Amino acid sequence: MNRVLLYAILFFSHTHIIMNEDINNIEMPLFTEKVNLLKQTIGKVIVGQDRPIDLVLSAILARGHVLLEGVPGVAKTLLAKMIAKLINADFSRIQFTPDLMPSDVLGTSVFNMKTSEFDFHAGPVFADIVLVDEVNRAPAKTQSALFEVMEERQATIDGKRHKMSPFYTILATQNPVEQEGTYKLPEAQLDRFIMKITIPYPSVEEEVEILKRHNSNATLTNLDDIQPVITKEDLLMMFGQAEKVYIENSLIQYIASVIQQTRTSKVIFLGASPRASVALMQTSKAMALIQGRGFVVPEDIKYVAPFVLQHRLLLTAEAEMEGHTPLKVVQRLMEKVEVPK
Repeated sequence: MNRVLLYAILFFSHTHIIMNEDINNIEMPLFTEKVNLLKQTIGKVIVGQDRPIDLVLSAILARGHVLLEGVPGVAKTLLAKMIAKLINADFSRIQFTPDLMPSDVLGTSVFNMKTSEFDFHAGPVFADIVLVDEVNRAPAKTQSALFEVMEERQATIDGKRHKMSPFYTILATQNPVEQEGTYKLPEAQLDRFIMKITIPYPSVEEEVEILKRHNSNATLTNLDDIQPVITKEDLLMMFGQAEKVYIENSLIQYIASVIQQTRTSKVIFLGASPRASVALMQTSKAMALIQGRGFVVPEDIKYVAPFVLQHRLLLTAEAEMEGHTPLKVVQRLMEKVEVPK
């Protein structure tokens, strides 16, 4: 029997049993309409990149932060700006540089001569969606300013706590090839990104389409002309729907087994933490919803797992010398775990 069909049968059986609790009351048509509208609007500006777009959307629905990595010119910043424009929320952009200080990110207290008190001037990190461009260009002291806001969605400044909005999301970009003037992100900060998404080069067909658009200049869209298609209320509704997605106990066991593999593999020095397993479950549920289902199938987990886990693993020196990468190691480990029938 087709695996998706089998999980559909299990989902509807489960829904029938607990219908009175209204757990699986997911408005799929409305949700699918919103997601399709997002993708169509992004497609007017960005050619291809279907998988990165799905991954970013699933990460946001899972209430996580995203690290976008890719060589210059593959539309990392453009993708982040597009998503921010399409969601009717407060947006700010921080260009990380080697001379950036923590107060430039968080803000500072300034003495008010009229009131003889200190007034807090919020920094650019206080927004609903924050684009942190070239996050690896700032020194560790400035990068650490993001630790608290990423994990707890609050900032403690001068002993006072400042809460972020429930929509708070950081979309960060980094260049993997340029080393001069950059700083390696600490593992503690990397672990706070729910996903690290690699933006690949376009295919030949996609590059031809890009060239045609630029040649005609007729189909290029100005970002300033793009209007939001998702409101804050829509986003809150989507968050709630993502939490209602059903996942079988056998798939929860599957996720735990995958995480355990990262801790026992001989090529991995530091495996994934329980935070990674929670992130894998949350993003799998969000991906199922994006695919138009109210239940998770193993393919959802396989789809997101490499991007949820790759930045959380440290390989042994021998593995790195042999040319292994975290992404390839995760893909290999997934093959060793038996998929639930």
